[in-house]
Amino acid sequence: MKYHWFLPTAADGRSLTAGTRGTHGPAADAADAAIGADRHRPPRIGYLTQIARAAEDAGFDAILTPTGTWCEEAWLTCAALAQHTQRLKFLVAFRPGFISPTLAAQMASTFQRQSGGRLLLNVVTGGERDEQARFGDHLTKAQRYARTGEFLTVLKGAWSGEPFTFRGEHYDVRDATVMAPAAPVPGLYFGGSSAEAGPVAARHVDTYLTWGEPPDQVAEKVHWIRELARHNNRTLRFGIRFHVVSRDTSAQAWAAAERLIQNIDPSHIGQVQSILAASESTGQARMSTLHARFRDSGRASDLEIYPNVWAGVGLLRGGAGTALVGSHAEVADRIAEYAALGIEEFVLSGFPHLEEAYWVGEGVLPELRRRHLADPAPTR
Repeated sequence: MKYHWFLPTAADGRSLTAGTRGTHGPAADAADAAIGADRHRPPRIGYLTQIARAAEDAGFDAILTPTGTWCEEAWLTCAALAQHTQRLKFLVAFRPGFISPTLAAQMASTFQRQSGGRLLLNVVTGGERDEQARFGDHLTKAQRYARTGEFLTVLKGAWSGEPFTFRGEHYDVRDATVMAPAAPVPGLYFGGSSAEAGPVAARHVDTYLTWGEPPDQVAEKVHWIRELARHNNRTLRFGIRFHVVSRDTSAQAWAAAERLIQNIDPSHIGQVQSILAASESTGQARMSTLHARFRDSGRASDLEIYPNVWAGVGLLRGGAGTALVGSHAEVADRIAEYAALGIEEFVLSGFPHLEEAYWVGEGVLPELRRRHLADPAPTR
């Protein structure tokens, strides 16, 4: 079992609108600005270092760094943070269509040597047409996933230690190689809920990631990918992405969840949802269905779609839209339930990420260790 934290390289704060400026239109910009400078935390290296060190001290294995126009660049940020940490690994998200696979292999190999082998890679094919177009990418969804498959073929070939030649629809490389192969080879993480995504995962990656959905839906997805991998004579690990609101008591946790969405203008929610509805991402569409019943209500508890699984985050943010909410023991119960389905890695986050790293690290992780669902705490 592995537990990872998240690095908010767009911005951080005590509201779900923190860091959404530029992603969800003018209403999001206004809501983000309304937080106030005293509660808004820009992603400066000093603050991000605090979060990385908190995650390391709390016993998390790695920290996921997102990719996108409105985030600080993930490779550069993690290279900087590697100098301020000792054990923590960096799960760097990047879009394969925006960089040469041979250059990515070279960057990863260098990162491994300079960091002592602390790089993991999260391959993000991309599901937002506008975001892809900003980088000059105008392929269809099916073409993007086909390109991702070719990219990973070349990437691993360049790490093989022998010159690698490949000619496909999207890449034509001759004798691709690097100065010295990555050691160890970075684990490859990948997520996607569409029919196009499944075969790519089954053939190429080490860990398949899903956003947090109710257990029955997660079980279906795990079975789907596991069968595809079996047909390719491969086995994969499975991971899940959740936010967390964990406190000493259940009542305290739900009160904290309530504060994350209180005083939000319903028109803002409507605008965010209309923008997310235009996404080409199948996973985003699945997230959006989880909170549809909240539209005519205003209580956080109405969005508890499964015991301790709360869909409130998805009202105001794209991507991962669910959180585990409850006492430390209740959150550990849900993690144990997902682990029983085959989930071996949990990518967690909270608002703000600095304080919540300690809530989870000092409350949930010790409970998981008592249940033998986590490794012993590392020596600080």
